[in-house]
Amino acid sequence: MRRASRNPLPALVLALFAVFFVLPVLWLVLAATKTGDQLEYGSPLSFGSWHALRANWDALTRYEGDAIFLWLRNSALYSFLALAITLAVVIPAGYALAMTEFRGRRALLIATLVVMVMPNTTLVVPLFLEINAAHLIGSMWSIILPYAFYPFGVYLAYIYFSTTLPKALLEAARLDGCSEFGTFRRVALPLAAPIVALIGFFSFVANWTNYYLPYVLLPESNQFPVQVGLGILAVPRPELALATLLAITPVLVVFLFCQRFLVSGVLAGVN
Repeated sequence: MRRASRNPLPALVLALFAVFFVLPVLWLVLAATKTGDQLEYGSPLSFGSWHALRANWDALTRYEGDAIFLWLRNSALYSFLALAITLAVVIPAGYALAMTEFRGRRALLIATLVVMVMPNTTLVVPLFLEINAAHLIGSMWSIILPYAFYPFGVYLAYIYFSTTLPKALLEAARLDGCSEFGTFRRVALPLAAPIVALIGFFSFVANWTNYYLPYVLLPESNQFPVQVGLGILAVPRPELALATLLAITPVLVVFLFCQRFLVSGVLAGVN
């Protein structure tokens, strides 16, 4: 019996997507090793030199008193503080929506979905008016508090707790005398590590890559996160490529650190 031939189309599509995503990143990495002339006239995927990379690094770190590192510190401060608030609010909120019945629960879930699908840019003007009324324009809280508002995380936590968490364990904890908060802290939260990591990663990436909100709310360049700082960085293209690599490195580090939990979180509730 002749073996059925394998369809090469899926492999071809995956290869095309790999090329589509890998080549720009490879070009970006190699661009940081070149001079301006090499970048303009040389082969796009050729390596420049270690000397050019060092020169680009020195020039970038001298730009306006190490501005790139100030922007990176600002991004880390805004992103991690907002992430801490997000996790402290989102996980208990998702648990409460999944495990308790109360008046207005369905309306709250619908409102969460509506806000979740709205583009972030549509919220900038209302946020600006609210933050201005609270006299927070120009402070770090004008960025951290909107960052911490993460309805997508609430819905992910709700889905996880309502579909994956064993109800028998919760009932056993309640029978043993645990309060609802004790049941959440001692039973539900340890079992929710994959979804906590997944929400944390998505929230961190959204915070780190947010451009429009800090551009509108922060008046001083020394307050900018790195995404906004890159937009005003007046340096040659090889140095700009190096600055872009620095800007995306923290996201890569967080992804590698959380990778095992991210896979578990994505697959949670599949079975």
